[in-house]
Amino acid sequence: MSEHLRTTRPAARIIGLGKAVPEKVLTNADLEKIVDTSDEWITTRTGIKERRVVQRGEKTSDYCTRAAKMALDQAGVTPEQLEFIIIGTISPDMRFPATAVFVQEALGADNAVAYDVSATCSGFIYSLFNAESMIALGRAKTGLVIGAELLTTITDWSDRGTCVLFGDGAGAAVLTKAEDDRGILSTYIGSGGNASQFLYSVGHGTAGFVNSGHEEPGHRFVQMNGNEVFRHAVRTLTKSAQEALARAGITAADVDWLVPHQANLRIMEAAADRIGIPREKVFVNIHKYGNTSAASVPIAHFEGREEGLIKDGQTVLCIAFGGGFTWGGFVVRF
Repeated sequence: MSEHLRTTRPAARIIGLGKAVPEKVLTNADLEKIVDTSDEWITTRTGIKERRVVQRGEKTSDYCTRAAKMALDQAGVTPEQLEFIIIGTISPDMRFPATAVFVQEALGADNAVAYDVSATCSGFIYSLFNAESMIALGRAKTGLVIGAELLTTITDWSDRGTCVLFGDGAGAAVLTKAEDDRGILSTYIGSGGNASQFLYSVGHGTAGFVNSGHEEPGHRFVQMNGNEVFRHAVRTLTKSAQEALARAGITAADVDWLVPHQANLRIMEAAADRIGIPREKVFVNIHKYGNTSAASVPIAHFEGREEGLIKDGQTVLCIAFGGGFTWGGFVVRF
């Protein structure tokens, strides 16, 4: 297991947020016609009622670009002012080049360096860690961080244990140098490869060719051991929260909102209980979008602000957990 810890006074702040989700809605009732499941079974175990699903021909970069434009407009920042574009995703447009370069081109952000980060559901927090570090070191002043996934493109629709979980979308945040006490108060990321077998997708990786000499059809889909994921998720989400809070110099009592990765309602509630944050302070939108992996934290952030729940001056704790395993958290004051 490895961890990277970092704490500073606010060096960077979030000045713009955006989201983009597909128009097509797939409800639990729709899934009842596809696989042996029911609305009651899905809702009870996950908290999900519906999810958004891309249409054929749509790409991850399309949603990244839409979310980015919204965040840039909110921030009052032009694409030319961006010095970096970092995208957390495990469902890129292509094996290479990075999806971020397609977004760079679409935005006309010619002055930015663009690259992807692969950290599954923790991808946005890992990317934010990169971005905040660059700003703190004085290597950049303004940039764009995006979490985006089209997970339904790597979902096995015959597997009722996984196909009910995932949805598609993107969330974006514009970061710039902090000028006062508002901003990112702490960041924390960690990983543990000793449990990688519990949640993975071989995809187009070389591991799919090792034994057979060709890629097996099922390798591209998400593979998951739900019981093990649940157990590890609650533990590492709790740890991520405790570490992020400690490095920010605050306690759970100082948190106005907990914005967790929207993986499973039971996981979120169990983690909140262990952290010591009342459930009414947990922002939840999993019922609308399902698990959108790296996109879930920024989408939730955007909606929390849009709905007037997350207000200026409030302190927000964000945590995520994903395959790898990866995990992380950050504290931000708006």
